[in-house]
Amino acid sequence: MTALLVAGTTSDAGKTVLTTGLCRAFARRGLKVAPYKAQNMSNNSMVCLAPDGTAAEIGRAQWVQALAARATPEAAMNPVLLKPGGDRASHVVVMGQPAGEISSAEFIGGRTHLAAAAHAAYDDLASRYDVIVCEGAGSPAEINLRAGDYVNMGLARHADIPTIVVGDIDRGGVFAAMYGTVALLEPADQRLVAGFVVNKFRGDESLLAPGLDRLEQLTGRRVFGVLPWSADLWLDSEDALDLDGRRSAGRDVALRVAVVRLPRISNFTDVDALGLETGVDVRFASDPRDLTDADVIVLPGTRATISDLRWLRSRGLDRVIVDHAAAGRPVLGICGGFQMLGRTISDPGGVEGDAGANVEGLGLLDVTTIFAADKVLRLPHGEALGVPASGYEIHHGRITRGSGEEFLGGARSGRVFGTMWHGSLESDELRRALLAEMAGTVGRTYEPSGVSFAEQREARLDLLGDLVEQKLDVEALLALAEHGAPSGLAILPPGLGS
Repeated sequence: MTALLVAGTTSDAGKTVLTTGLCRAFARRGLKVAPYKAQNMSNNSMVCLAPDGTAAEIGRAQWVQALAARATPEAAMNPVLLKPGGDRASHVVVMGQPAGEISSAEFIGGRTHLAAAAHAAYDDLASRYDVIVCEGAGSPAEINLRAGDYVNMGLARHADIPTIVVGDIDRGGVFAAMYGTVALLEPADQRLVAGFVVNKFRGDESLLAPGLDRLEQLTGRRVFGVLPWSADLWLDSEDALDLDGRRSAGRDVALRVAVVRLPRISNFTDVDALGLETGVDVRFASDPRDLTDADVIVLPGTRATISDLRWLRSRGLDRVIVDHAAAGRPVLGICGGFQMLGRTISDPGGVEGDAGANVEGLGLLDVTTIFAADKVLRLPHGEALGVPASGYEIHHGRITRGSGEEFLGGARSGRVFGTMWHGSLESDELRRALLAEMAGTVGRTYEPSGVSFAEQREARLDLLGDLVEQKLDVEALLALAEHGAPSGLAILPPGLGS
């Protein structure tokens, strides 16, 4: 069995990027590679299909990592997905299917069944692939959660997986974070941590050398390389830490797009494709003043539709959106955002944790939504605006038109658009047709870039693979995965349990 675990000093340290890059680098060597993340906490997810045609939901990051590995995405690559539905509870997806909820109080001792499912999925992948590149979650030094951990060192101990720790030097304090991460681990965990990777370095790398040398001396572990900071490396984000928007680099802005930053925003990768279009300026906004100069307002998906609609109203954003539409300017709602644009939203069974709720929507589209316990998972194809369209559906909401007939796909009233299809803007023809129509309604001229979203994603994965090949000792990392952590690694104080 050949495997490597990428852990991090913090959330957003670069685990996802490094795991993705290693998947591409290892796959280039003709190896059968699979990504794996035992538990992902994210509202950005994707639908994949099992060999029998059953649809399953996994984290968006693992879906992209599978593309990097040139593998078919499957549920075992992210066996446990937690989708935050509130500050103290998350909806649970196990092997791609809904599996109830888990509270924050259960994070220490109430996840045994999830650990068993995750380890079984890992063992299954390990029996079918040459190399498993595992991504940890948060930091392995979250010692308050170590007893129930099966994502970081708990996983490493399960399968004796050598581990590297990646740290974001752009945040500052990376040497302390790396040393401290190892030092806080108990000796049995420390023996599996083989070294480090520095992420997001800017400037002259020679200035970093004394620190890297000292880190190696102090820890007895090598630094496998330094990845530079690059604006071109953005990938489909897995959490809300990356919501800076996709700002236009050109001076001439054809369309200003404001995406409402809902508290429980989900699948905000839906707007990534807009950022590839020249002259389309995409920003996230949560203040009414930030929407007033927008040409297009986008209401994205959310894991808590009714709660986020109340938040929208509490900030006065609902009035801005309604006035924007009344002025003949385009509004686009996607999944939960689409449901908000309708007449009413009901949750009789408390699917979103608000049993019996029945609230008015913004009334811009003649549709109603009722939440049901069964989750819809689909990979639909069709046509919209006269061109081919495709996407994926992940929702509990059942939508009906004003006439009472069941609704599938999208709806439109004037310049207000709604769709249940996540990822539909990745369809190049549909994205161009929609932007051209929207630009025309606000008196602007939009020139399609001609960029293929799928080709651009593949180019980014290749760029990441190139950087990993150039800046890291990939052969040493592959050897580490094949042979395991070196024996005799130093045990650092304080070393819990030592």
